[in-house]
Amino acid sequence: MDGNRRWAKAKGLPALEGHRRGYEKTHEVLLWASKLGVRYLILYAFSTENWSRTKEEVGYLMGLLHLLLSRDVTRIAKEGYRIRCIGERGRFSPDLQKLMNGAEELTAKNTGTMLVLALSYGGRAEILAGVRKILCGKKTEITETDFSSSLWSAGIPDPDMIIRPGGEKRLSGFLTWGSVYSELFFTDTKWPDFSLEEFQAMLAEFGTRERRIGK
Repeated sequence: MDGNRRWAKAKGLPALEGHRRGYEKTHEVLLWASKLGVRYLILYAFSTENWSRTKEEVGYLMGLLHLLLSRDVTRIAKEGYRIRCIGERGRFSPDLQKLMNGAEELTAKNTGTMLVLALSYGGRAEILAGVRKILCGKKTEITETDFSSSLWSAGIPDPDMIIRPGGEKRLSGFLTWGSVYSELFFTDTKWPDFSLEEFQAMLAEFGTRERRIGK
């Protein structure tokens, strides 16, 4: 969900306004994904590196997350979506951790699109957490399936496609383990301006790509 601050700067607006508009875009994209048959929508909402931003900016982002998990979660649940949070939950306030758990429990029985929020997430951090979990066990032989089940993203299918708006052409630690065969899409469009038409065009192109998965 890249480009919020640059979008705001280009329009002469405060950086925080860019985040607010990016937050609104999240609701739109979830609706589009659901209508287009996307079963899992994973949003890289806050990385492990984002904690180093200014106190004001981090506080504002935490406020938006609180809003989503307290006010908006009721509507999300009624519309049949599921919510899952992955990442370093322990770095968030006890209140936000409670809201994350509550959102997952409230929507657990829904059957619609799953909205996965990657929060204080980093691909290397996820792999290290998985290694630590395995080391606490007694297995001496570990399969890829064993390792996948130890990750924060366990139970979520590897992404078929990854879209990065904002002009950068890198994954920046997004789903490092699960993205090895994902189809990548990069666009100069900043997140607040990402459109349904562009999303549909990417899905259409995805349908034309030959996915050999190493075969």
